[in-house]
This record gives sequence, C-alpha cells and structure tokens, in this order.
Amino acid sequence: MAVQTNGAKKYGSAGLRLSSAGRGWTGLSADLRSHSNGIVARKSTQPDTEISVDICGNGSVVRRQGGGIFERTLAERGTIWLTPAGLQDDFVDLSDPVPGILHIYLPSSHFSQASLGVDLGKSVIGSLRFQSGFADPLMVGIAFAIVSELESQTSAGTLLAETLASSLAARLVQNHLSPSPVTAFTQLKQEGLDRRRLCRVLDYIENNLEGDLTLDRLASIACLSRFHFARAFKVAMGESPYRYVSARRLSRAQALLIREDQSLLDIALTLNFSSQANFTRAFHKVIGQTPGQFRRSSREQDRR
Repeated sequence: MAVQTNGAKKYGSAGLRLSSAGRGWTGLSADLRSHSNGIVARKSTQPDTEISVDICGNGSVVRRQGGGIFERTLAERGTIWLTPAGLQDDFVDLSDPVPGILHIYLPSSHFSQASLGVDLGKSVIGSLRFQSGFADPLMVGIAFAIVSELESQTSAGTLLAETLASSLAARLVQNHLSPSPVTAFTQLKQEGLDRRRLCRVLDYIENNLEGDLTLDRLASIACLSRFHFARAFKVAMGESPYRYVSARRLSRAQALLIREDQSLLDIALTLNFSSQANFTRAFHKVIGQTPGQFRRSSREQDRR
C-alpha cells in the first residue's frame, strides 16, 4: 500500500501534484494540490494541525465551516487557512478552481516542552483558533520553502522539514493562541550556541554526513529543545542547520568525486539523496557544474 499523508482521507487523490509521502519526513507532512470548484472536503477531522497556504492565487471565494464557525474568504497568493488538530471541517467550498494550495500537517508533538523549550500545558492545541484568510509572511515563506523541497529534493530534506515544523509551531504559539500561553512563550531567548556546544555539534555533523542527521539528534547533543537549537545554531553560524548540513554534504560530494572510486549513484545515495537526478540538480545549482562535469574537470586539472 502506498504511503499517504493525512490529506488523502480529506481531499482524496484528485488534484495531488506533489507530496512528502515516502520521503521519510518526520517533522511534518505536506501535499501540494490543485482543487476544482465546488465542495472539496466535507465532515473531516484531522489528527494534526492543518495549515493551508495559497501558492498561486486566483481570486476564488472560499467558504468553509468548522467548530461552529462559518468563514468566507478570497483566495489570493499567500492567503492562509488554519484548522487545529481534532477540529472538524464541516465543509470546504470553492467558487472557482484553485491551481495550487499547499496543505501542511503539523503533529501535536511540536507543541511540547521538548520541542519549544517551554511547558505550555496540555491545553495548547485546544487554544489554537480556527482561522481563515489571514496573512503571515513568515508562515508563507516556510510554505514556499516546503514547495521548493517538494519540487527539487535535497540531501537534507528531512532536517529541513523538522526545522520548519519547529518554526511553524513557534509561530502558531506566538500569534494564534490565547494570551496565557503567549505570555509564557515570551520567555524564549535568542542566544547563540556557546563555543563548547557548537564544537560538539559541528564535530558530530562532520562525522555523520553520510548518516541520518536529524534536528532531534543535533538538539540533544546541544542539550536544547528543537526550537531553541535551530535558533541558537543560526545565530552562531549565520545559517540554519539545514543549509549548513546541505553545504557540508555537497563539499563531501566534491571530495568523493575527486577520488573517482565511486559511481555517481553511489555518491548520491551515500549522501542521502533519493536518486542520482536529485543529486545532480542540487549539485549543479550550487557548484555550477553537474557531478560528471566536476569529476572530468578535476581529472583534467590533475593531469596538468
């Protein structure tokens, strides 16, 4: 049986363009879908918080009802709809076809103390509001980062999904909860990793570039929550854990290509790319050459 995301039951298979299913993501799952006009979902309850973001925008009128709330909004690029975990959408109705909606499914575990570093209590998920048609530049940016990863898979896609999931959970707590959890969340501080913790994390990354690097593991090495770690790492290094790991894996790929004792497919799989094609796209985007071109040019330089 094929792996599916939570959206399969709610929206079915029609209009599914891209999906995280089968990619091994643990932080969140996501589907990029097009929707026809009319009723696209009815009487559906999600186990995870669903965040839907309009990627294209076409001016469709979106009517939906859930938790006794009826809302009518205009679908524009960057428009967001939020359905908290456990809350039922009575229906979702579109006046016109919508070419691109990213549906993100965020597990409740990301609202825990282990993830955010602050104990917000068991009522956090229940404090999330059923909302339609709001704008949030940070959440939209996260949505487009997910779409980019769905379109062109990288070697650190799982790490990216975990990092973005923590950022989404933090954003929801900051802007979409009742006042008491928000007040508690202001205790978070933005500080960089101290030298000892940073060196420990960087050493671990370097020694495990060919393994499964997860945000949970890196955060545990730094003795921080996932959210705190991602923020502190970026402050210390000037880039996210995902970008750092991606760059180091591409650097390792260059070294493996120069050695010439592994096929391109073996190098791709060694560095956690799902296929040689994805490896080639990611390598060319950063290095400016395909892996094969880089290997040939390195060989020619050695002969001079």
